[in-house]
Amino acid sequence: MAQSPGEGSMSPSASLRGTRETLSSDPELESLGSDSEINGFPPERRTDKYGFLLKSDVDGALQEDVPVDVLRQREAKWLDMLSSWDKWMAKRHKKIKLRCQKGIPPSLRGRAWQYLSGSRVKMDQNKDKFDELDRMAGDPKWVDIIERDLHRQFPFHEMFVARGGHGQQDLFKVLKAYTLYRPEEGYCQAQAPIAAVLLMHMPAEQAFWCLVQICEKYLPGYYSEKLEAIQLDGRILFSLLRKVSPVAYKHLSKQKIDPILYMTEWFMCAFSRTLPWSSVLRVWDMFFCEGVKIVFRVALVLLKYTLGSSEKLKLCQGQYETMEKLKAIDPKYMQENFLIGEIVELQITERDVEREHLIQLKKWKEEFGELQFKSPPRMHGAKAISDSDPPNHKPLEHSPSIILPPNTSAIKKTREQKQMEKEQEKQRAKVAKEREKEEKGKKKLEKKKSKGKGDQSNGNVKEENGGEGTRDHRQEPVQPLVPKQNLKDTLKVHQSNESLCSKESEDTYL
Repeated sequence: MAQSPGEGSMSPSASLRGTRETLSSDPELESLGSDSEINGFPPERRTDKYGFLLKSDVDGALQEDVPVDVLRQREAKWLDMLSSWDKWMAKRHKKIKLRCQKGIPPSLRGRAWQYLSGSRVKMDQNKDKFDELDRMAGDPKWVDIIERDLHRQFPFHEMFVARGGHGQQDLFKVLKAYTLYRPEEGYCQAQAPIAAVLLMHMPAEQAFWCLVQICEKYLPGYYSEKLEAIQLDGRILFSLLRKVSPVAYKHLSKQKIDPILYMTEWFMCAFSRTLPWSSVLRVWDMFFCEGVKIVFRVALVLLKYTLGSSEKLKLCQGQYETMEKLKAIDPKYMQENFLIGEIVELQITERDVEREHLIQLKKWKEEFGELQFKSPPRMHGAKAISDSDPPNHKPLEHSPSIILPPNTSAIKKTREQKQMEKEQEKQRAKVAKEREKEEKGKKKLEKKKSKGKGDQSNGNVKEENGGEGTRDHRQEPVQPLVPKQNLKDTLKVHQSNESLCSKESEDTYL
């Protein structure tokens, strides 16, 4: 298989045999990281933009860079998203997905991975947990294996080139902390390259929580004792291959090549030990956003273009030739520009993956019984993780833009309150009618009295025979100014707790 810049070869285990310590056993890598390299390579050695040591001056000029103005525009867009991440994730997740497919700007990649994976939230929920794990001694069995594996991880990267350097020290901290955080899983060698890639983009504590999210949310069960999850996904991959490339599926079936023979390293290391580094980063950008279906898509694209035609199969007549072909995939199929476009176009969704998962899980139970390791459910990308574990927010406070008068209630009335108010209105209307009757009785008495004293009013009142005269405003008028029917309506409109028992109030409302 093609390797990352400066990466040694790494052959997948031909058979699992119930162990996780045989993922890498290359003698060439065993010699790297010796004590003579404690201070790294000589100063004249140059590195590419990713930090890998260059073998020649030509190596660094092979990759095409994104134009500076385009890169700055992308950085500004990502800064805007990260500043209000929860809002974007809730309402504009599709836009985040498109921008991840275009590639996260290098300066913000580490920060974006933390937000996408939910490790930022996880770290905030477990403050000081990493420091606590770092102070603990750790299981001697796992500590010994981890120490032997440190110098095998990207030995030609400037972070890990020196034995005992800061890169290897941080890598040890992260891997040891995980064995303490999940003692039932312990350590698997495939976790080391995953943790190393994370450390290239973020400090040790952030890398640890990001590793936790990968192991628990993105690839649950991959690093467990019997590697059952990776075997199950191998079956899923092989079933999906029938849909993507029937030719490749038929050939692998004919040669009786188990998927675990060629896809173990691909999936468990998330292609970090297989693809060119620029392709690795782009794949991881989409992987953190969309989940494990991206890993399936990469594998399906490589199988399709390596074994997907009769002409290519002429050189793969037997099982050995086929395996050699899969170990040395044509570099043009792994280049960033070609591979990313094929991944985006391939119509394999999380629904397809889950459907096949249920089918293969049923077949597994029929053949082997229940899974021995009960892994948590797999989350398909950032959106699913965000919905399952939302960040902690302060409770929202009511801050109205319109200030109501002090005696006015702004609270929505319940059904019981409205019913009570109706009853009170009926009671007030009843009281008002009774008072109206009392007022009419008083008026009749006043009329009788006013008739007897009409002649003594100095001619200022109207005579009994209908003659006109000057009206005395101190006296109550003989008839109301509005009809009786209208008076009742008026009283209903002007309902209040005050009674209309005085002349003054009566004049006011009439």
